[in-house]
Amino acid sequence: MDFNQTFAISAAGMTVERTRVEVAALNLANANTVQSTNGRPYQALRVVSQPGGAASASQFFTLVNTGLENTGAVDITNLVPTATVVGSGTAPRSVYEPSHPLADARGFVTYAGVDVATEMVSLMSSSRTYEANVAVMNTTRLLALKALDIGGGN
Repeated sequence: MDFNQTFAISAAGMTVERTRVEVAALNLANANTVQSTNGRPYQALRVVSQPGGAASASQFFTLVNTGLENTGAVDITNLVPTATVVGSGTAPRSVYEPSHPLADARGFVTYAGVDVATEMVSLMSSSRTYEANVAVMNTTRLLALKALDIGGGN
């Protein structure tokens, strides 16, 4: 049994979730910023995760069926998830603050279009998923050690 694939999948999942946490933290840090260095409001980001390579759902099911029917190793490295950070496309929010130094002629200040509640849910969800991937790695490590104990006990 090859435990390296399990470690690789968990590590890739942890990388994706770490990226989600970093992006959520960045969005929360900029939730009340008025403008960026280029003079426009901060554009909220989001993480899009997808299987690596040109994998599709049908390939996944084929690999699962092959693994269930065959005791040999199944190469699943092309299904390891990857993360891409893209702009969320949310519109900035305008708040009426006529005394603010960056208010426009009508008295509105443009803030980043970050939904704090959504970012907090994303942060908590990513944290829990990261913990689940750590648990998978620990369980796999324990299984590998137990297999060595059983094999070396003769």
